[in-house]
Amino acid sequence: MRIFLLALGVSLFLLTAIAAADENWPQFRGPGGQGISNAKSLPLTWSETQNVKWKTPIHGKAWSSPVIWKNQIWMTTATEDGHDLGVVCVDKGTGRILIDKLLFHVDKPQFCIPFNSYASPTPCIEEGRIYVTFGSPGTACLDTADGKMLWQRTDFVCNHFRGAGSSPLLWNNLLFMNFDGSDFQYAVALDKSTGKTVWKTNRSFNFNDIQPNGRPVGNGDFRKAFSTPRIMEFQDRPLLISVGSHAVYCYEPTTGKEIWRTEDRDGHSGSLTPVIGDGLVYASTGHGASEIWAIKPDGHGVANDHVVWKDKKKVPTRSSPILVDGRIYMTTDAGVVSCLDAKTGEDIFDGRIQSGHDAGYSAAPLYAAGRIYFFNEAGHATVIEAGREFKILAENQLGTGCLAVPAVSGDALYLRSRTDLYCIETPGK
Repeated sequence: MRIFLLALGVSLFLLTAIAAADENWPQFRGPGGQGISNAKSLPLTWSETQNVKWKTPIHGKAWSSPVIWKNQIWMTTATEDGHDLGVVCVDKGTGRILIDKLLFHVDKPQFCIPFNSYASPTPCIEEGRIYVTFGSPGTACLDTADGKMLWQRTDFVCNHFRGAGSSPLLWNNLLFMNFDGSDFQYAVALDKSTGKTVWKTNRSFNFNDIQPNGRPVGNGDFRKAFSTPRIMEFQDRPLLISVGSHAVYCYEPTTGKEIWRTEDRDGHSGSLTPVIGDGLVYASTGHGASEIWAIKPDGHGVANDHVVWKDKKKVPTRSSPILVDGRIYMTTDAGVVSCLDAKTGEDIFDGRIQSGHDAGYSAAPLYAAGRIYFFNEAGHATVIEAGREFKILAENQLGTGCLAVPAVSGDALYLRSRTDLYCIETPGK
């Protein structure tokens, strides 16, 4: 009987742990950083009048995605002119704003193109703490109980040129960030408890060695990037994968030592977050001659010979791909969805989803229960079947568009539009 009760207790503990994990969405693109949710009953259809549990206006102009821990939803926000940078915390059950706090005031904000915002990087969160960054203007760690600032950094030098976009990554006791600007390009790791720098590694690509597309080397677009780093396990070893401009880098996460890099002299300004699976890294070369590369992560030095395959047809420059069941799905900025075999790069299908003027695709897609959700900048969401044939399951429309990646908790979608945060859930769930 004691053994039975012990086994039952362990089983209940494991089930509780799994349920708790499903409730949290702690970083950009979710628990694994791949845009994949374990939810089984997310809504298939919604509108401004259907399946909206609550809707809360969020002030400011910000494209950062919401992150969720237990009953709290956090996001960053900023004034359109970039002078004031802060955070908003919302109650997950009701949509009521719990914390609305100014973190940084910037007297002379850097230039930011109208398409971007001054609060585009997504925070990461864990029990009791949330880590937010706005790029060089400020990075901070807050107590999630009351929003109290525990530490801050305002000393990172980087001209973001068109605005910051790289989100932080939390791993063990380290907080990783990319700084790829028109002046300086580097990756850093901070001690998450104190905010102190553990290591800082400059990008090793020689920008002075090329003149891509015949343009001057000093052009900031060819030096800056917007991608978020990822951790992968390969041969029982953790690797930090970090996309810059003209190169994909692999670092030792504890020391910052560069292990390898792959170089692309045509593509630049990497914006997509890489996805990882089957022992490969899938990364986009960015703007310009945009390609998606499958890279075997066992190289050293300049490892271009470790690129397994490349594809340059219908490759996005803003919306990250998604990897499901050995297939890569992605959409171009204009709404052309393609599916590739992840091992070989061979085309499986392509199809068109709704787009048009001011209706491009920037938000990365989301996968749950055999469906892939795509969200565009005009508020339209297309749901397709995750399979070998292009099949649209639903078309949905909200009032304003999405540049943020949706979050998932339980069986609810939390969508941040240009103006509001929505909880979308089928009644009774």
